[in-house]
This record gives sequence, C-alpha cells and structure tokens, in this order.
Amino acid sequence: QGQLVESGGGLVQAGDSLSLSCAASGRTFSRYAWFRQAPGQERELIAFIRRVDGRTFYADSAKGRFTISRDNAKNTAFLRIENLKPEDTAVYYCAAATVIGGLYEYWGQGTQVTVSS
Repeated sequence: QGQLVESGGGLVQAGDSLSLSCAASGRTFSRYAWFRQAPGQERELIAFIRRVDGRTFYADSAKGRFTISRDNAKNTAFLRIENLKPEDTAVYYCAAATVIGGLYEYWGQGTQVTVSS
C-alpha cells in the first residue's frame, strides 16, 4: 500500500517563502504532483515531476513562484513557493502515480497553507 504524507504548511505572511514536503512510502511512484484547493474552489494542479528524469510541468498560474523537486533517495517530493500571496491560501495536496502518464492513484491528506496580508 502506498502512502503520501505532506508536511510544511502553516500560517505565513505575504511575501514569505515556504517549502512543502511529501514523503512517499510503500510503492515506487513514477510521477509526483502538487495540487491545491482554495475554499469554494475546485482542486487545481500546480505542477508535476517525473521520478526517473526530473522533468517537470507547471500550470501557467504556477510559473515563476513555484518550484517542484524530488529526492529519489528519500522518496520525497517538494514544493517551494516564493513570494506568497493571500490568494495562495489553500489546502495543498501531494499526489502520485505509479505509471508514467497514468492517473494519480495516491493522495496525501493535505496540508493547510494560510497567507496573511
């Protein structure tokens, strides 16, 4: 059974930076992704990264302030957010797929990020 555990969320001020971690266990995943869901809004993809070669994809809204990375030795994915804005307030979820190009079968429980102005 695969499991993903996010950490690193919290209450921050606008302009701060934050790093989120996603510790994976139980399975070898081919791709990690970060999503977020703000109150009253649908869950949206931020970025994903391929485990094998580190290739990344970013949603247009995430280009410039968000950086996704992974550490294969630690089975961990990261999301770095720079210059946080109040509109970044959301629950951030890590997801993982076992098959390249496949669906995200595993999800973390989410970590709350709240940005005060």
